[in-house]
This record gives sequence, C-alpha cells and structure tokens, in this order.
Amino acid sequence: MDPRLEGKKLFTLSASCDSRLGTVAAISTFLATRHGFIVDMQQYDDVISGRFFVRTVFFGDNDKSPDINGWREQFMDVARREQMEWAIYENEKPSRVLIMVSKFDHCLVDLLYRQRRGELHMTIPAVVSNHPDMQSLVESHNIPFILLPVTPQNKAEQEARLLQIVEETQSDLVVLARYMQILSDDLCRQLRGRAINIHHSFLPGFKGARPYHQAYDRGVKLTGATAHYVTADLDEGPIIEQIVERVDHSFDPTQLAAAGRDSECRALSAAVRFHIEHRVFLNGSRTVIFR
Repeated sequence: MDPRLEGKKLFTLSASCDSRLGTVAAISTFLATRHGFIVDMQQYDDVISGRFFVRTVFFGDNDKSPDINGWREQFMDVARREQMEWAIYENEKPSRVLIMVSKFDHCLVDLLYRQRRGELHMTIPAVVSNHPDMQSLVESHNIPFILLPVTPQNKAEQEARLLQIVEETQSDLVVLARYMQILSDDLCRQLRGRAINIHHSFLPGFKGARPYHQAYDRGVKLTGATAHYVTADLDEGPIIEQIVERVDHSFDPTQLAAAGRDSECRALSAAVRFHIEHRVFLNGSRTVIFR
C-alpha cells in the first residue's frame, strides 16, 4: 500500500447507469462536499450497450466525513437521480467466499494458498462438496467441510440446502472450484452475479467430458481455461478471465491436462480477485473489468 494511505480507511464505490452527461461530476461533487478524497477512479462508457460504468476508491476525513452507513445513506440521492445500480464497500472488510468442490483439488488448494498468503482478501466460511474426498484437506485449514451428496432424486433438496448455507454463512460469493455438478436453472438465477465457475477449456470449444482428449484429437496449438459467472446456459455465462497456454504436437493428454490445471488455477484466482475487489460489472452477456 502507498505509505501516504497508511491509517486511511478506504472505500470503493461501484456503479453503473445509462450513459449521460455529468455522472462523473455528480460522483466527484458528492465526495468533495463530504471531504472524500479520490485515490483511484476508472470509468467506461459502452457506446454499444449505452451503459456507463465507474469504480472509485476513496477515503474520508476522519472528523468530517460519514462512516460506511452514512456514505451509503447519503449517496442514495445521487443514485436516484442517475438511476444507478450501485454499492459502497469497506475495503478493509474481507469478502466471504463459499467454495464448492468435487474430487479435483488443484483449484481449491490454490485458493486456500492465496487466501492464506493474503493475495485474496477473503474469508472462507465453509467448503461444500458432493464427495468426501476433500474433507481432511479442508479441515486441516480449520474450515468447516459440508458434505452434500447429490443424486437425481435429492438434487432439489440439496440445492435448497445449499442456498440455506449461503444465507447462513452470509457468503458474498460462491466459487465452483471444479464442482462437477450442473446447477439447476432456478439456482443459477438465484446466484446471478455472485457465483463463479471455472471451465477446463478456452471457451468456446471442447465442452463436455474429456476436454483434453478432445483437444489432443484435434491437434490444438493453444489450450487454456475460462472463469465465468454461472448462468442457466451451461458454460456460457459472462466471461471474467481467460488464460491461454501454447502447446504443440508433443503434448499428450496427460501433459495437456497438467498445463490445463495450471491455467484453471490462474484463471479462477484472477476472477475471484477481480470480483472481491469489486472490479467486475455485468454488461448484458459480457463483463466490464477495471484492472
């Protein structure tokens, strides 16, 4: 952190609205009149969708500025005038991220490591799985492990329980870290914009089972991974991050899978970081990301 910000309580304002003149001025004036100092401001006007997006990091004067509740309450007038979708966050407060996993552990291990090292500013209230394989790993990190086996007969019941867990743990984000179950359309709708999945391919392409064998059969020269928001359209949600890896004819399916695991970890961790730092905005079927 910049030493000049030492001791400052930082906030992030994220907002989107229809494109119009004066939105940046309205935000800047709002902050200035309340002794809010802008540290960083990024904005993007999408001329195709007609939407405007802005992310502002700021701090206030401890004696003259509102607290978090005051900032939110007082910004409502600006938001109403500009017809915004918006939120104000306390940067020091970590996001609560519920992780879901099946039998592949590489993305889970990577997220646990990055969280422990402080690269991902988040807490993990629980890990949910449809298999018991990851229980000892998760519990060794002093994180609750919740087993929810899924069958065609109990799928609806288990998804209802999952939503209950999301609510009980006050989770801000759900991460499918190679969770190998297709979520129902209703669950996808309820988790819209707050559930991220990692797909073992550089989408679009090689969907379904054995993607690296499909890649091998097609003699690909690029492989990779795609992190995206979960939607009812399987593996077609708004893309947050993609990683590509150059390969050649010497890569067999095992080597392709090894390269793919690395790509999956990198893409998923980047997508999680962008989300918990409030850098991602939904723009229809696409995303706007301020890096």
